[in-house]
Amino acid sequence: MTRVRHTCPRGIPWKACLDRAHHQPLIQQNPILFLPYTLTSLSLPLLLPLPSSGYSNIFSVSFPFRNAMTAIATAGALSFPISLGRSCKFSSKKFQGIKRGFRVYAVFGEESSLEDKKSQWGTLFDVEDPRSKAPQCKGKFLDVYQALEVARYDIQYCDWRARQDLLTIMLLHEKVVEVLNPLAREYKSIGTMKRELAELQGELAQAHKQVHISEARVATALDKLAYMEELVNDKLLEDRNATGSDVASPSSSTSTQSLEVKRKLPRKSLDVSGPVKPYHPRLKNFWYPVAFSTDLKDDTMIPIDCFEEPWVLFRGKDGNPGCLQNTCAHRACPLHLGSVNEGRIQCPYHGWEYTTDGKCEKMPSTQLLNVKIRSLPCLEQEGMIWIWPGDDPPTPTLPSLQPPSGFVIHAEIVMELPIEHGLLLDNLLDLAHAPFTHTSTFAKGWTVPSLVKFLTPASGLQGYWDPYPIDMEFRPPCMVLSTIGISKPGKLEGQSTKECTTHLHQLHVCIPSSRNKTRLLYRMSLDFAPVLKHIPFMHYLWRHFAEQVLNEDLRLVIGQQERMINGANVWNLPVAYDKLGVRYRLWRNAVDQGDKQLPFSKPM
Repeated sequence: MTRVRHTCPRGIPWKACLDRAHHQPLIQQNPILFLPYTLTSLSLPLLLPLPSSGYSNIFSVSFPFRNAMTAIATAGALSFPISLGRSCKFSSKKFQGIKRGFRVYAVFGEESSLEDKKSQWGTLFDVEDPRSKAPQCKGKFLDVYQALEVARYDIQYCDWRARQDLLTIMLLHEKVVEVLNPLAREYKSIGTMKRELAELQGELAQAHKQVHISEARVATALDKLAYMEELVNDKLLEDRNATGSDVASPSSSTSTQSLEVKRKLPRKSLDVSGPVKPYHPRLKNFWYPVAFSTDLKDDTMIPIDCFEEPWVLFRGKDGNPGCLQNTCAHRACPLHLGSVNEGRIQCPYHGWEYTTDGKCEKMPSTQLLNVKIRSLPCLEQEGMIWIWPGDDPPTPTLPSLQPPSGFVIHAEIVMELPIEHGLLLDNLLDLAHAPFTHTSTFAKGWTVPSLVKFLTPASGLQGYWDPYPIDMEFRPPCMVLSTIGISKPGKLEGQSTKECTTHLHQLHVCIPSSRNKTRLLYRMSLDFAPVLKHIPFMHYLWRHFAEQVLNEDLRLVIGQQERMINGANVWNLPVAYDKLGVRYRLWRNAVDQGDKQLPFSKPM
């Protein structure tokens, strides 16, 4: 669109003025602030410089200064921008006597009728009304595929309706131009212009209301379509007996769909509010990885808290790990303040020594008594120390947390965090927050998708994110495993992890230390750049980056915890991308209620 400022006297035809050499593009003649008013992708740039003494009015209609503020306020009511720049001086004897006015600058392109403009956008508006082709299914029972077709019809209708709304706003846009453009009409009084603007303002408000209604219709139709697609995906996943990554990625035409339609269907209540309740004994009847093998040397001890009880890890004479109650039987002194002596942990108070099974084998300066403190089953597997804190007999096998084949472990980090472990798991199982929360770390530069979905089998705790190339799994009782397809920082590559050339694998273990504290184990592995493992002090860099990412989450989750303790429900309104977190909470609720069959569970 050619932007020019009309400065010719009244009566000279507009096309004649276009040939005048002094009619240069507006920004070249008067480089003042230029703010376009955008209305549904249609711009109406308008400049209203404030009055300035010493400059003559230069176009055909000039208003007294006492009415200038009224006109500016009227234009402001329609959200048109007002420029505060000065205008160029123009000498015209006819208008030299008129001072302290204000000027309206209009932006013009080639003259054309609305029909011509509509024809230029023919592909946008020439869409057939789909109502005549609506499937007749009222009162019929539909299978999932038929229901999917009905949902797609809803999308077509809402698309057609939205186009009609846009055309209505275009027509109103033209009327606004006609009213406000002094070069395209005869002189009208301020009162007449104000009435016309008020009428147009009402029509615009009604048009915007209709647009909002159409948006709601589109959202509802997208909800239905996405839900039907989810059912189809679940069925395909079950039929193929494969993981979520075997399902083809949804097409771009459905990337704006939402799964919130589930809120309209019957669902189990999800209330996570108030102070954290005491842990159910059944939650303890799992194997918990509590430390990395590399951190437990022969002569070192690792104190930990698990389910609000203090424990201490150390290695026995045979090199195998043991886990004892971190309290001496004599005077309740913390054992981890002592030392390891020939495979026994020695109390720093009076020198009593305990083996890995809790038996006291040495009591200096007194007669040896038959004393034994509590110990937990403790095993070492795949570079991790595991304990069984429950009262039931431990299961004979431990789950594998090894990274996939081809990955090399680059970092193993342990952190103590001041939040309840369930809230931390909620955070780790949610990827939709990344482009809003992690803007200074790994998600810097990410765009915000129109829709984020987690696709998973109907009875699983694993799946993949769309549109992100990330596979994720919750492994009971407290582990989150994820594989991320990457290309370079700030960029995600491909439609699925299989289509990416390089990957990062993460393991997060959230150990419930207490009802407001979590021991986090983090392991990071890569299937590329093995040389990084041999760079000195590289583990410090990995830890620094992990702490940066975690701190971005902590400030939010700590705030959640404070409000939850005061009665707020942190799962008040789950939506589509909360699926994996919701399934974790349903699993956790079943554990707390003592259900015999846990949902989404599978043999380890």
